[in-house]
Amino acid sequence: MSLEKAFLSLQGLSLGDAFGEQFFSQPVSMALRKELPPGPWRWTDDTHMALSIVETLQFYSHIDQGALAQSFARRYAGEPWRGYAGGAQRLLRQIGQGISWRQAAYALFNGGSYGNGGAMRAAPIGGFYAGNPERAATEADLSAEVTHAHLEGRAGAIAVAVAASLAAMDQHPTGAEFIQATLRYVPKSQVRQGLEMASHIPFDDFWQAVKELGTGQQVTAQDTVPFSVWCAASNLDDFEVALWQTVAAPGDVDTTCAMVGGIVALSTGVVPDHWLQCREPLPQGFTASDVHRV
Repeated sequence: MSLEKAFLSLQGLSLGDAFGEQFFSQPVSMALRKELPPGPWRWTDDTHMALSIVETLQFYSHIDQGALAQSFARRYAGEPWRGYAGGAQRLLRQIGQGISWRQAAYALFNGGSYGNGGAMRAAPIGGFYAGNPERAATEADLSAEVTHAHLEGRAGAIAVAVAASLAAMDQHPTGAEFIQATLRYVPKSQVRQGLEMASHIPFDDFWQAVKELGTGQQVTAQDTVPFSVWCAASNLDDFEVALWQTVAAPGDVDTTCAMVGGIVALSTGVVPDHWLQCREPLPQGFTASDVHRV
């Protein structure tokens, strides 16, 4: 287990989230020209919930679902303006009022949410279980179930955490093999079908990936995760290129960039300082140096 790599993934995730969020108000041409938006870049619920993931791993060394649910609810109550979707707001208010997370999560949308919210925050789990994708898959499933109980929502979280765990290895698979290695741990689902499709799309055919995989326009795990893993797999050695490519596709860009950033930070081992200077700071206790004081 590596808390240091979980923190590194959190840095990449939050940077991707805050960077992608800027392009909801910027023209696509700005992304194609690779013009950095002026700071500060505010991060959203993607990062806000990932803070609770890292906090839970730090104190329990695994995903304690009850503790995670309470952490989610507490953070939401403190900063509900971070961009939470309506379903998440309703669920987190219920948990905060004392309703069981299990009851609330499975009742949401009559069987659980299959949105991309479970996946958007999952990469630090892969960092924590670096090189142990099987354990990353198990813990990611637990983490997603708290808010995204539907199979697709959980499969999306598993895929992102497994990809992050693989990326954190000193000798990690690359290209299509990276996607295929991720697939081994993802249950039968639409998310898995999308990943299988992604593994056959050439990495020089970006617009084919956009067209066939989806880019989060529907805000579901199945139309967000395959594209994000494809973008990460095609740019495992360059964080900036990975994020510029991801943000060029209109969709749920803060979330696609959060997923890609959380994965690729682990394969590069570093995120760009000049980008971090534009990002809103993380709360005390979650900076890169804090891990050494735990």
